[in-house]
Amino acid sequence: MRRAVVQNLRTFRRPSPRKALKLRNSSNVLGQRAIASRSSPSTSSMRFRRISTAVGAAAVAGGAFYAYRTGYGNAPGVDSRLTSLSASPTQARAQSTSSQSLTNAAAGAASEEASEAVRRALVVEQGALYTTAIPENQPVSKETDSSGRKVLEMMTPDQVTHKLRTNEESYLVGRGRGVVRYDVVQIPSNDPIEDDHAEKIIDVPQTVAATQDGNASSDWMFWGVFDGHAGWTTSAKLRQALISFVARELNETYTAALTNPSLTFPTSDSVDSAIKKGFLRLDKEITHDSVQKVLKAKNKALASELLGPALSGSCALLSFYDSRSKELRVACTGDSRAVLGRRGPSGKWTATPLSVDQTGSTDSEVARLRAEHPNEPYVTANGRILGGLEPSRAFGDAVYKWSKETQDLLKQTYFTRTPSKYLKTPPYVTAEPVITTTKVQPEKGDFVVMATDGLWEMLTNEEVIGLVGQWLEVQAKNNSAQSTSATSSGSWLKSWFSSSPKQGNVLPVESADGPTEAGGHGQRAPIRQQQWGVTSPQSERFVVKDKNAATHLVRNALGGRDEEMVSALLTLPSPYSRRYRDDLTVEVIFFGEGNESGGAGPGKVELNREASASASVEGVKPKL
Repeated sequence: MRRAVVQNLRTFRRPSPRKALKLRNSSNVLGQRAIASRSSPSTSSMRFRRISTAVGAAAVAGGAFYAYRTGYGNAPGVDSRLTSLSASPTQARAQSTSSQSLTNAAAGAASEEASEAVRRALVVEQGALYTTAIPENQPVSKETDSSGRKVLEMMTPDQVTHKLRTNEESYLVGRGRGVVRYDVVQIPSNDPIEDDHAEKIIDVPQTVAATQDGNASSDWMFWGVFDGHAGWTTSAKLRQALISFVARELNETYTAALTNPSLTFPTSDSVDSAIKKGFLRLDKEITHDSVQKVLKAKNKALASELLGPALSGSCALLSFYDSRSKELRVACTGDSRAVLGRRGPSGKWTATPLSVDQTGSTDSEVARLRAEHPNEPYVTANGRILGGLEPSRAFGDAVYKWSKETQDLLKQTYFTRTPSKYLKTPPYVTAEPVITTTKVQPEKGDFVVMATDGLWEMLTNEEVIGLVGQWLEVQAKNNSAQSTSATSSGSWLKSWFSSSPKQGNVLPVESADGPTEAGGHGQRAPIRQQQWGVTSPQSERFVVKDKNAATHLVRNALGGRDEEMVSALLTLPSPYSRRYRDDLTVEVIFFGEGNESGGAGPGKVELNREASASASVEGVKPKL
């Protein structure tokens, strides 16, 4: 979730093959999600650069953090930030001119190099963040005092790739029912990560699936991403329970449809109603049933366990695919987002939003809240609910749902905080999702990208869809260049993507046919691009290096071809990293038909080893 204050990042381009990056302060301010909610790298040789790569920024969040610094220490009265890192007069002179060199960067000042080998490092000092260099033979030691300087050795490209791929998973679906593969990855910024995710495929028998055409069964397939805030407990609860709650309601709805001989499927409204009921029943259990259990038990240890998911919060994005109807329903509570990619006659892809960001600055949500709470001018303030919470729909966040009496009672007995002074007629936040329905076309190779807002604040819808399209082209090219057996992981492409147009370095995606800035299509623009001053053309920004489509998206969201940007963003530890990037959870679901196996054994769901970090683990996690 985006809670932190953010600043501007601007990129300076030099004639030199080495790039210089600089972060500057800005008046751009994004409020916290919930104002009161939170409080051995290997070495690599490189030549010293006279002009240090700079990544300056505004105040870094406070908090305990094991800092690293070089052994030389700071000389009293030294004005230059970088001089104290010098191991030689040559380096001292080079580093002391860093500020002036950056000022003249636009004029293309040449960068001189010395012969001494160095390592890249991030420096955090007095609210500034920038990169510099430390001698190759200089040890990096840990400090725990409050001297104010922290030096972190920059990750090497290999270390960056390892971190990006640590949590990636990919599954090949050989059930012949419209889905051939899905990829997922998570990159934490908070510690622990507040995002979560869940996937499940349910084999539905004819007695439930309303299959009156002789088919023995169908598949219900679920994918969920959960964007937690003010803690990880709510999103973890959704991972454990949401799909089961929704599947239970769908089971009743589909079974009831069998009693009506005029129906082949339940009505669209009844399916939507079942999904909403599953969401609301789970939120009631989290938010209200937990209070009754706590008051009855009168046990503080139990209260801590039961009230955790109620006091923190989470957005939820759940996709439900019925393989018989080929309908994909996307239920959105909060500001995670799903976008459909569909290939058009030109060979390019189109990006179609399947959800709307639901925040205190979304016009439709503001209108709903003001209608539900008339004569309350602070129902939304500064784009937040009661001036504090950004998403207008979420699980948990009980302080926006409980009555003042309930909150006062819990505060006296347990440990909840004082209610907002604007609290008058709760609930202000709901877990009821907004649902869209899309007819999937597996024969066209449709795919869907689902992600928490950490991705969408970095990339536009069109960039995300174009990046997956670019990734598909590279996979198809590599696949055709190899002799791939019918059971290999690459054969899933053959079902619908046997050839691809040559697009070069330009993303193969149609331009947006409507507004893409904040408020357009009910979705916000990627604020990080504005913050970082990203102006480079697509051909210079993006790269294809990963076998997992979700990992590919995250790498390019963090900088892509600009390896120093990616390294800097991944080197920063929590809580500092939250100033510059959010937790990231991304799923990419590929639809297709014509190949029963999809690369997996018939009727199976198998781990795609070449795109999974857990490739050494035998078998696959249960999906049925």
